[in-house]
Amino acid sequence: MLTASTKNSADNIFSKVAVEEDTLSSHIDVLDIERTGARAALWDFFLKRVFDIYASLMALLVLAPVLIVIAVLIRLETRGSPLFSQTRWGKDGKKITIYKFRSMRFEACDPSGVIQTVENDPRITFLGGILRKTNLDELPQLFNVLRGDMSLVGPRCHAVGMLAGGILYEELVPAYHRRHLMRPGLTGLAQMRGLRGPTDRPAKARARINADLYYVENFSFWLDIKIIVGTIVSELRGGNGF
Repeated sequence: MLTASTKNSADNIFSKVAVEEDTLSSHIDVLDIERTGARAALWDFFLKRVFDIYASLMALLVLAPVLIVIAVLIRLETRGSPLFSQTRWGKDGKKITIYKFRSMRFEACDPSGVIQTVENDPRITFLGGILRKTNLDELPQLFNVLRGDMSLVGPRCHAVGMLAGGILYEELVPAYHRRHLMRPGLTGLAQMRGLRGPTDRPAKARARINADLYYVENFSFWLDIKIIVGTIVSELRGGNGF
């Protein structure tokens, strides 16, 4: 179960963590989420997967013209493939290959994902900046959702060897890999709360993992719907990606 302090900070799932520095690693390490499925009915998992398949398939069909236009524009702006692939952590700690629209110059891409993107990153192209700001660069991950590597909602899909404040996530947060009990998501509780951008401080990383583990512990299909709605509202307000 979650500690009382962690639950109190997460009672309102729509609230952004105001003071990230107050998030303590001890709130995460004592989590007992080995039996995630015991708290969520099998029906919730079934609905989640059915919704993932239907929503991703419909989105790919409806957005097909947009995907083609973006791919052509990327190719016209810079050389190389419009798509960018990267190895990331999947469910149960398995490694998966995810796809995104390439937002950086071809020769400056980092397949490892270790070098994090920063604000005004010189590697990002003009079109890439627009795609990242609007999150359109992540549309190809709908293919990952459709084939079951990812879900629409879940912990953020991290690159293998990702650093937080210059430290490996696994070293910074001992409970880190417990977030991989579920499929990674296009969006999640942490992103809906505004916990995005580079993890240049350990406290910011702990706040994100705290939100991920809360989601895993308290998963339900209804929670997924609330996070999707909250994400849409957040993006309509301007988002905060770069």
